[in-house]
Amino acid sequence: MQGKTIQLKIATPEKLIYEAVVDHVSLPTVDGEITILPGHVPLISRISSGEITAGEKNEKVPFVIVGGFAEINGESVIVLADFAEDVRDITDEHIEIARNRAEELKRMKEDEDVNFEHFESELERSLTKVKIADKYRTRKYH
Repeated sequence: MQGKTIQLKIATPEKLIYEAVVDHVSLPTVDGEITILPGHVPLISRISSGEITAGEKNEKVPFVIVGGFAEINGESVIVLADFAEDVRDITDEHIEIARNRAEELKRMKEDEDVNFEHFESELERSLTKVKIADKYRTRKYH
């Protein structure tokens, strides 16, 4: 018999961002947003930029994510992300820095010496962080 919870791990190449037992997980895939409940069929999916939310004891725990993969089975979800951050850790100062960096990167786009792959990756990370953090800025997390 399947349990009523899922083990969730979110990691980047640098560190483990989050590990907990949760009720459900919603995440953005390249094919659209999916919600994983206990007993979900096995699946490996590419992650797109956006928001992951974990349902933990009637609390919604949001994360910013950019790229990566998710391995899903009936008992666990393992997310290996290019970039991930707990929205609760993002301050107004972090949002302003990300917004300024995105603007700076947009201006740099015309520069021929810019490493395009790095540029696109950093711009996507900054814009996604601002978008998701702004969404939760005036809300409570539960």
